[in-house]
Amino acid sequence: MGRKFFVGGNWKCNGTGDEVKKIVSTLNAAEVPSEEVVEVVVSPPFVFLPLLKGLLRADFSVAAQNCWVRKGGAFTGEISAEMLVNLGIPWVILGHSERRLILNEANEFVGDKVAYALSQGLKVIACVGETLEQRESGSTMEVVAAQTKAIAEKVSNWDHVVIAYEPVWAIGTGKVATPAQAQDVHFELRKWLAANVDPAVAESTRIIYGGSVNGANSKELASQPDVDGFLVGGASLKPEFVDIIKAAETKKAA
Repeated sequence: MGRKFFVGGNWKCNGTGDEVKKIVSTLNAAEVPSEEVVEVVVSPPFVFLPLLKGLLRADFSVAAQNCWVRKGGAFTGEISAEMLVNLGIPWVILGHSERRLILNEANEFVGDKVAYALSQGLKVIACVGETLEQRESGSTMEVVAAQTKAIAEKVSNWDHVVIAYEPVWAIGTGKVATPAQAQDVHFELRKWLAANVDPAVAESTRIIYGGSVNGANSKELASQPDVDGFLVGGASLKPEFVDIIKAAETKKAA
């Protein structure tokens, strides 16, 4: 069975209650491919999780943008995996480059977070990706492999993990990895999983692309054999997110 196309919308630190309602009304009215064809997950800021969960159509899921590395307690400002489970939130995004770079989350810390979230029953969108300097120095795969290895060392069951390859230089910059560049990294990442984890895991794990994905470029990106979907930033706050979800039809036809 093929890998089901996956589209995640990461709202980052954006939105008001009224804006959430407006975006949700657009999504709820949208005609998109069925759940058999595409899995859609929407990730608002923490404060809007209950609101979004209460309003969003049943065939779309909700994700948190982060969670703590272990059980809750005296960790001011943090949100535990247990709290997300208690709220009925099924997904969490971990290891996003903004957290790696701005908040200094190391590879090992991200690996621990992924393992703990999975142990509590959450499904994880685990992010990897290189900076412009790393790409220009030719170390893209070295960087991405090290980030993935830190997760692989802590995780034995990959059934509930989606890997998001997000080249840092393409996030929010308007620069997009060409379909060939994206395919190349996704292919190498899948090859790394086959060699270092398990060939079956490599074949079944969805590797999605993130980095200035929009309605105009999503179909061509989706046509690449190892691109299994998208993690969308800014465009997920706009009506064009619906067009990106529809790119799943491109994959189905391929």
